[in-house]
Amino acid sequence: MNNLSPFIRFQRKKLGITQEELATKAGVGIRFIRELEQGKPSLQLNKVEQVLHLFGFQLTPNKQKLDP
Repeated sequence: MNNLSPFIRFQRKKLGITQEELATKAGVGIRFIRELEQGKPSLQLNKVEQVLHLFGFQLTPNKQKLDP
């Protein structure tokens, strides 16, 4: 979630809304938004998807290179 936290914060600020407003619009709790923006390592993915959907994004798998 390292890249996700600053991305969510950036998108929220770009819209000019508070964490409370984001929580309401996304249908999640304020505590979840705070934990998401702080980079909590374990979050419910369905709630992350709800927040991303509000910004017009979605989670997708990203293939990583494995070192032999």
